[in-house]
Amino acid sequence: MKSGRVNITGMAVVALAAVLIFGVMSYYSRSSRPPHVSVDRSRYPVKGIDVSYHNGEIDFNAVAADTVSFVYIKATEGGRWQDSCFARNFDAARAAGLSVGAYHFFRFEVSGLRQAYNFLDGLGGRRPDLPVAIDLEEWKNAPDVTTADVIDRLAVMVDRLRAEGLQVIIYTNKSGYTRFLHRRFDDLELWICSFTDPPTGSPWRLWQHSHRGSVRGIKGAVDLNTFNGSLEEFRKFAQFQKNK
Repeated sequence: MKSGRVNITGMAVVALAAVLIFGVMSYYSRSSRPPHVSVDRSRYPVKGIDVSYHNGEIDFNAVAADTVSFVYIKATEGGRWQDSCFARNFDAARAAGLSVGAYHFFRFEVSGLRQAYNFLDGLGGRRPDLPVAIDLEEWKNAPDVTTADVIDRLAVMVDRLRAEGLQVIIYTNKSGYTRFLHRRFDDLELWICSFTDPPTGSPWRLWQHSHRGSVRGIKGAVDLNTFNGSLEEFRKFAQFQKNK
């Protein structure tokens, strides 16, 4: 009997170990899965990217030749920070014939007015082809700021940019959309980050579907985006700021 109990115990330990190993392997398999969704280009023909100084020196002529139609370039963050590569990237992208947008990373703890003025200053008088984007996400943001305060500060920033004649689009993920945008800011365009297809049940204009894209002219991975519409619809979308 003692020997039998030992054998049963040993088998149980082996089985438990196997379950644990499988669980750990499954977890790491899921967590290491590249954040990427392949897009059906027959349905979404307009391809774009977004970049910042993290992407290093970019050959935008090569980018434009690689079926890319538009690029969003980071300009600013919070109340003071400005991307040192913004002006160079913006001018080079436009010279390469790309439709160019600019984006600002929104800091929850900073007033909306201060962030609006930093963004406007960072643009340096440049008029993007695409609506200016506010990057609104919980990642790397202050966790102790209330939802109501974030919404109020965002509204102030949006109003100030609109007063300058700029159209605004909000970039966020599903969590940010649910917390900050759902049933709010319905008059703004949505740029959604999602690695499921379709990305959301709400109307969206742009979809960031990959953090692991590969585009000629850029070393390393780059974010990929798509426009929700035809090439002709995109051309109209990209003319908004030029007509102001």
